[in-house]
Amino acid sequence: MRDFTYFSDKNRMNLILFDDSAWDNLLPLTFNRPVSDLRIGILTIAGKWEKIFGTPASFITRPHLALKYPLKTTEDSLLINSSLLPDEPLVSSIRAMPEHSALQKEGVLLAVRTDQSGTADFGVEKWIERAVPYEGKVTRVDFPWKIFMLNGREIETDFERITLNRKGEKAGTTVRIIGRGRVFIEPGFRGEHIILNPSGGPIYLGRNSEIMEGSVIRGPFALCEGSTVKLSAKIYGPTTIGPGSKVGGEINNSVIHSYSNKAHDGFLGNAVIGQWCNLGADTNNSNLKNDYSEVRVWSYPANRFISTGLQFCGLFMGDHSRCGINTMFNTGTVVGFSANIYGGGFPRNFIPSFSLGGAKRLTALTLEKALEVAGRVMERRGIRLTGADRSIFEYIFRYTEPLRKNG
Repeated sequence: MRDFTYFSDKNRMNLILFDDSAWDNLLPLTFNRPVSDLRIGILTIAGKWEKIFGTPASFITRPHLALKYPLKTTEDSLLINSSLLPDEPLVSSIRAMPEHSALQKEGVLLAVRTDQSGTADFGVEKWIERAVPYEGKVTRVDFPWKIFMLNGREIETDFERITLNRKGEKAGTTVRIIGRGRVFIEPGFRGEHIILNPSGGPIYLGRNSEIMEGSVIRGPFALCEGSTVKLSAKIYGPTTIGPGSKVGGEINNSVIHSYSNKAHDGFLGNAVIGQWCNLGADTNNSNLKNDYSEVRVWSYPANRFISTGLQFCGLFMGDHSRCGINTMFNTGTVVGFSANIYGGGFPRNFIPSFSLGGAKRLTALTLEKALEVAGRVMERRGIRLTGADRSIFEYIFRYTEPLRKNG
C-alpha cells in the first residue's frame, strides 16, 4: 500500500508525470513503462514525487502505454518531467509556480502548471518557448547507466523519506550489524545469522522480505517488499532488489526491478535488470573491459553503439527476458525485451527484443510464444497478463522487428 504522508499539501494538486526524449534513451528498460516507473533507490521515480506531493500520479507517456498508465486531467494540474529526481531546491521552485507557467533548464522542460485544456493539448516544445529558466542544478535519469550511478544517492534520500518519524523493527539476536550506520527493518522481515554493514550507507529491509543464513551485505542497500536474498549471498552497495525478486551469489552496484530472479551463484555488477527477468544458475556479466577503456553500449535512438564515459558498466536487460545456466555477458551488453539467451560463449553485446539463441545464432521468438511464456511466469506469482499487457507486447514486437531482421 502506498504512503503519501511526506510533505503532504492541504490542497493537493493533480500530479502528472510526462515523458520526453529520455524515454527513448532509456530503452529497452522503458519499452514496458513510463520513465517514472523505473526504480532507483528504494522507490520508483513516480513513488518519490507521489510521496513528496501526497497524491498519486497519472502519466503522459507513449500511446502504447496509455491504457496501462492512464492520464487524469483537472482544472489545476502540475506536470513534472518523469526523468527528474527530486531535491529540496527543485521541489520548492515547483511548489512556487503560478498558474499557466513552466520551468526549463538548458532546453529541457522540467515542470508545467496548467489547466485541463493545457494538459489535454500538452506538448513539450510548446511549453519550452514560454518556460522560465531554472537556476539550480537538476539530476535526471536519462540514460540506463544513470540508474546504477545514482542509486546510492537515491537509497539515502528515499531512506529519509520512508523512515521519517518512524521506528523500525528490531534485528534478531543472531543478526550482526557492524560499523556505524543506519538499518531500518519493516514488519515481517525474516533473517538470522547474517552480517549487515551500513557504514557505507543505509540498509533498508522491506516488509515481508528475507535474508537467508550466511549472507553478507554492505550498504547502501535496499531489499524491497517480499524479496529474498538466498543462502550465503555477497552483496555490495549501492544495490536495490525490487519487490518480489530473489537474488543470490555476488552482486555489486546493481538495480533489479520487481519479480525478477538471480537466485543462484554468479556475478552481477554495474547492471540494471528489468521486471519479470530470470538469470540462470552461474550467469556472470563483465563490468570492466580488459584494456580498461570506456564502455560503449547500444543506443536505440542513435541505432548504434555510443560511449557511456564509464570504465565500469555491465548488463542492461529489458523486461521479460531470461538466460540459461552458465551464460556469460560481455561488458556493456544490452538485452532487449522478451529475449531468451542460452548456449556457450559470449553472446553479442546487443540482443534484439524477441530473440532466441546465443553466441552462435539468434532466431526470432514468435509473439505467440512470448505471450505464452510471460503469462505462465506471471501466473506463478498470482498476477494475470492483461489485455493491456498483450497490446504492449504486440506494439514492442512490431517496433523492434527491423532490428531482428537487420541483426
